[in-house]
Amino acid sequence: MRGAPPVRKRFGQHFLNQPAVARRIVELAGLDGSETVLEIGPGRGALTDLLLERTARLVLVEIDRDLATLLRERYREESRVTVVEGDVLELELTTLLGAGKPAKVVANLPYNVSTPVLMQLLETPSLFSRLVLMLQREVVDRLAAEPSSKDYGALSVMVQLVADVRSAFRVSSGCFTPAPRVDSAVVVIEPHRPQRLSTEQLETVRRVVRGSFTQRRKQLGNALRPVTSSAREVLLRAGISPERRPETLTPAEFVRIAAALAA
Repeated sequence: MRGAPPVRKRFGQHFLNQPAVARRIVELAGLDGSETVLEIGPGRGALTDLLLERTARLVLVEIDRDLATLLRERYREESRVTVVEGDVLELELTTLLGAGKPAKVVANLPYNVSTPVLMQLLETPSLFSRLVLMLQREVVDRLAAEPSSKDYGALSVMVQLVADVRSAFRVSSGCFTPAPRVDSAVVVIEPHRPQRLSTEQLETVRRVVRGSFTQRRKQLGNALRPVTSSAREVLLRAGISPERRPETLTPAEFVRIAAALAA
């Protein structure tokens, strides 16, 4: 983007500078030309033109005022593009995207807000059919982790309860300007359709998961005591040994514990 403003560290800006990587990311979105696409943090537009070639409507959310101004100027004659200046964490996404066919999300998220943004998107999973996100590699490893692995934790469980997760490919730090100190990776997240848990069920599971992983080195019978005074009874009712540790449980087993707790 000609005349782009300087990098602002407070926004965690690292701009993708490799067109080949940008093309791979857009290909993963599987666009057929009929979708609405939400791009969070378009920055200097490394992905934006490629997305515009393949979508019916493109919503750009950019927190940097100067970059948002440049994007509005760049696409001022393109009716399919909406530029929203602001923090995506403060936006009402249902209103922004509207009803109809679920949207797709494509984004190179700043490391410092990637997890909060992801969790906000998945609070309303019915809004989206696919999310293609570039994140810090360690975060992607956690999202896709399996039980009993070193990366498996509360984030793994809560995301996998509402979506299928696939780590697509890694991206070296040299593909960005300025180069971050860590490598990145691209993850593909597809919300379950229909969702397998109600909002109320998911909230109960969230309590169990957070309680369990707050003290992940403890056995479940002890780790869940802050959640319920009848931890051992609840676990046995769910068919889960109180001696097991949180990182060994599958997402489905956490659902069983939550159901036993609710009962």
